[in-house]
Amino acid sequence: MCLFSAGLLATVGYHMLFGEPDGVAAVLPVRLSGQKLIIDAGHGGEDGGAISSSGAVESSINLAVALRLDAILGLYGSDTMMLRTQDVSLHDADANTLREKKSSDLHNRVAAIEAVENATLISIHQNSFGDRKYRGAQVFYANNEQSAVFARHTQEMLRVGLDPNNTRQAAKIPTSVYLMNHVTCRAILVECGFLSNPAEDALLQTKRYQTKIAASLAGAYLGYYHSTPPEGDLFDED
Repeated sequence: MCLFSAGLLATVGYHMLFGEPDGVAAVLPVRLSGQKLIIDAGHGGEDGGAISSSGAVESSINLAVALRLDAILGLYGSDTMMLRTQDVSLHDADANTLREKKSSDLHNRVAAIEAVENATLISIHQNSFGDRKYRGAQVFYANNEQSAVFARHTQEMLRVGLDPNNTRQAAKIPTSVYLMNHVTCRAILVECGFLSNPAEDALLQTKRYQTKIAASLAGAYLGYYHSTPPEGDLFDED
């Protein structure tokens, strides 16, 4: 357990060091005063999301990455909230059909997010496409410039941490994505990779790669607030 924790801390520390002008920085656990990170493992329950040719279900991988992200940030004392911690849908009890359950689930996620003050949302998903050649993590944003800046920062951290050859850029999400277009906080949606690409599908199913994704996201979150704090006294170093 100690070695595992040390490895995670070292990985996150590496990301926080990236981009420092002199290449040297002291990475200290910090508490982000008044800030809460909401971690959304996309899909769940009957709505499994995308399924790879090998049978991997998106919702399970989303949850595995989300749980690792929560655990890593816990080592830094970050205030987090998981929208789901099990393979379940968050729909109301009176939702019957799959369509009703999906709609209810999304509405409930939005309501839970909107109820939190000073929130930042990271929604975790996996991509899929008809052409199996496509691969690589990509970050999307929707509602404001702060989200766009955070998305670009996170995209770079994923490139550094996972695949230096990934040329994908952070992009504005389509208006058809309900959750991202109905929250008002800083929010990004991360497509961690393509389940439709056999090689990336295999990677995404491994605990090691899931941890690398989570560490990259944690480093992006901590590094973003470390380098570009919003107005006010963000850091409390007690």
